[in-house]
Amino acid sequence: MDEVTTMERFEAEARAFLDAHAQPRAEVHFEWGQGSDRVALIPESTPEQDRIELASAREWSQTVFDAGFGWLTGPPAYGGRGLSRDHERRWRELEGAYETPSQTIFGIGLGMVAPTILAHGNEDVKQRYLRSMYRGDIVGCQLFSEPGAGSDLAGLQTRAIRDGDEWVVNGQKVWTSFAHLADIGEIICRTDPELPKHRGLTGFIVDMHAPGVDVRPLRQMTGGASFNEVFFTDVRIPDSHRLGEVNDGWSVALTTLMNERAAIGGGGGGAGAGGTSRLVDLVRHCGKADDPIVRQQLARVIVHSRVARFTNLRAMAKIAAGQAPGPEMSIAKMALTQNLLMTCELVSSVLGPEMVADSGRWGTYAWSELVLGVPGMRVAGGTDEVLRNIVGERVLGLPKEPAPR
Repeated sequence: MDEVTTMERFEAEARAFLDAHAQPRAEVHFEWGQGSDRVALIPESTPEQDRIELASAREWSQTVFDAGFGWLTGPPAYGGRGLSRDHERRWRELEGAYETPSQTIFGIGLGMVAPTILAHGNEDVKQRYLRSMYRGDIVGCQLFSEPGAGSDLAGLQTRAIRDGDEWVVNGQKVWTSFAHLADIGEIICRTDPELPKHRGLTGFIVDMHAPGVDVRPLRQMTGGASFNEVFFTDVRIPDSHRLGEVNDGWSVALTTLMNERAAIGGGGGGAGAGGTSRLVDLVRHCGKADDPIVRQQLARVIVHSRVARFTNLRAMAKIAAGQAPGPEMSIAKMALTQNLLMTCELVSSVLGPEMVADSGRWGTYAWSELVLGVPGMRVAGGTDEVLRNIVGERVLGLPKEPAPR
């Protein structure tokens, strides 16, 4: 059977499933002054809202998986269907036309942790977790950053000491999204302090419900607490849950980071919620459409957002061809944060004092939540400074930055 016929049959199958289990998405027309004017970069919700969202997301994910659409490109041995990325892309397009529960809670687990398990986990870990993650039975989180090791990830100090067939972990991780909902986490620990810092690390999958794991929320300046700090006190991890070889955790971490930057940078051009059309409306309704400086700022945001989108499409095409995410994902993530900064500058120019003092006028002060969220995005997935070094050295071929003495 030729590929076109196969895709047509797949589309018919997908449409039949979606028609039976979801409602078509109603077309939404944005109208200035109507509805919520919230413009948030990072979703903020209460613990109760998180629990409700998780239950809804899990029910939909399980229904989709059991119907054969949960992990279309995955190996059948681990619960996947073994289809092409074209099938995956088409499914996302079709699903997007229907009202379905948000799957954001599963984003880190499926976008970063699961690909790392597939690449570096042993057979037991793959069989135990991959199907459950893609079905929505369990939530995954990423445990990399520490209070003293953010940009310099290789400087982390959380220790894992071997004790027979187990490892005993002590230390602290920080900025862990969805740790309060997670069932498992990918953690990088220092296993040999005598080796150079990049070479003494090992990756593991840790049970987030194990004794000694303490998750505490971190309040951000946006007012929300979607991030957490996680403390590990004599937490035991079986050696079977090790990712890769002992002291080869840096390569494990790189696999995760490249997928993380693909997930963050590939998400859009960085114009903020509603895209550039929302910015055009803001400029018009605030009476700044004839201001030459504001017009120039708006043009920069639109142009750079379009360029970022096309760059992302090229990167996604590479991934679709079966190639692993590379340094170009650092470009995508860096472009995202730079476009967000330009958006903040534009919004500040347009709103002035209404950015920091709520005048009650619809569509104005609400932008402050986005502006306050941008600094966090500049850190997530690698700081702008680290990404510039990666692009300079690996893409442009410039000399490496001198190591600190």
